[in-house]
Amino acid sequence: MADVNSYLSGYADGEGCFCVSFSKSQRHNLGREARPSFSVSQNSDRMEILELFKKQFGCGYIRPDRSDKTFKYEIRSIQHLIKKVIPHFEAYPLLSSKKADFKKFAEICRMISRKEHLKSRGFNKIVDLAFEMNVSGKRKYSKSEMKI
Repeated sequence: MADVNSYLSGYADGEGCFCVSFSKSQRHNLGREARPSFSVSQNSDRMEILELFKKQFGCGYIRPDRSDKTFKYEIRSIQHLIKKVIPHFEAYPLLSSKKADFKKFAEICRMISRKEHLKSRGFNKIVDLAFEMNVSGKRKYSKSEMKI
């Protein structure tokens, strides 16, 4: 299985995304929510790779991505990210500069798992780390809007 796992890591190195999105939320004590996710996108004619990711990780879901008419395999569950995704990419590391984003992503997921996001200091550290990731990506909120 090492070949499949190495292949998936290489594929994710090019087509995957480790990201943390933020939203304002009345349900959360701090009025903010941090949501980490791992995703991989692909055109419908090559969806078998998304099925392979889902089979190997044993979690997540595949959905249409309306923004670019592709399909996306995504994992948002913090437990699945901690127990399946992070160990996979630690065992089969990324080779590109995306590795730095992954390390920050893993730290954020572990902080959330330890419930550090429930205090303003921990949440603000998560915001800082997340804004160091995927610097060319689009964001709904600015860093200052998310800080507490």
